[in-house]
Amino acid sequence: MRILLTLAVACMASTGFANPTPVNVSATVQAAGGDTAGLQTWLAAFRTRAAAVGITAATMDASLVGLDYDPDVIRRDRNQSEFTKTIWDYLDTAASDDRVANGRAALQKHGAVLDQIAAKYGVDKEVVVAIWGLESAYGTFRGSVRTLQSLATLAYDGRRAAFFEGELLAALKILQAGDTVAANMQGSWAGAMGHTQFMPSSFLAYAVDFDGDGKRNIWGDDPTDALASAAAYLAGFGWTKGAPWGLEITLPAGFDYDQTSERVKKPVADWQALGVRPVGGGDLPDHGAASVLLPGGARGAAFLIFSNFQVIERYNTADAYVIAIGHLADMLKGGPRIAASWPRDLRALTMDERLDLQTRLTAAGFDTKGVDGRMGPNTIAAVKAFQRSKGIIPDGYPSTEILQKLP
Repeated sequence: MRILLTLAVACMASTGFANPTPVNVSATVQAAGGDTAGLQTWLAAFRTRAAAVGITAATMDASLVGLDYDPDVIRRDRNQSEFTKTIWDYLDTAASDDRVANGRAALQKHGAVLDQIAAKYGVDKEVVVAIWGLESAYGTFRGSVRTLQSLATLAYDGRRAAFFEGELLAALKILQAGDTVAANMQGSWAGAMGHTQFMPSSFLAYAVDFDGDGKRNIWGDDPTDALASAAAYLAGFGWTKGAPWGLEITLPAGFDYDQTSERVKKPVADWQALGVRPVGGGDLPDHGAASVLLPGGARGAAFLIFSNFQVIERYNTADAYVIAIGHLADMLKGGPRIAASWPRDLRALTMDERLDLQTRLTAAGFDTKGVDGRMGPNTIAAVKAFQRSKGIIPDGYPSTEILQKLP
């Protein structure tokens, strides 16, 4: 259900997002405990800003009437599964046997059009189908939340006001262009829409009319336009057809765990010389500069990731999501499941614990460059530095064990 972004929306539902239209919001409303009356007041001011970027009064009158503040949207915004589950729990669902079987059935049913899409955009059809599978269970659950109401609620809420106001403006532009009507514009709680859960700004930038009927229809029962739009999105961010997103690897004894980070990129020959090998043995394939990623810490699976990993990240920045898409696509091609075990005795940190971890790391002299609950590169680097100071393997995994060791 989403695509692109950094933490916040990344967690949304996953969809093809592009960066939102910049919005000059004169006053960000902090709608703690917001309500419908407050939302209506906000919408009255929003209409002026929308008119300034070309949204007509007729479009707004037809689209913005009757919107309610939706507290469930705000609740979901604060609790997103890619960031509140361990990667192994997430993969158990995202790449389940049923999802693989249904994906293979979808590949067979839509094979002809998927081959045409792959030929035009240069994106592997299994990756497109994997996105479809995670975003809407192959079209069986496209979301039933009113997109305009979700986006208005999130923009009014204020946590990411500029982003969601930009998406609300993009949604109005879609309606004004005539691709669909407001009643059909439904999707996830975060504003992601259709089979492949595009955010409105991504729709404007990348949606295509692949079936030639004159409309870019990602909402209807026919998934053709949605699948082509997802491929166009990935192609727009530099997808390399036939190249892997990554592969599972084994690390040699004595491996320097400071080298495990997306920030550390080396030629494949360098990783080979360090003793890194595919989990099945043999030599590493050379698809350009690569990084070693340990999404479950030193006790979990290790991956060598290539540039296509970063392309999938444009759909959703959560490592769990990217690995799930890549792994599901690999299995749709007939590949094996992840071989390594996971540290299933560990649990994910709650949001409060993540904030506490960042606060305590920084106070102890290991600066996380902010306290936002996001376990991004700065926090991982701080965890590694703390682990080194305590003689712990510096894998950067933010576990409850690390939190307990911090002063």
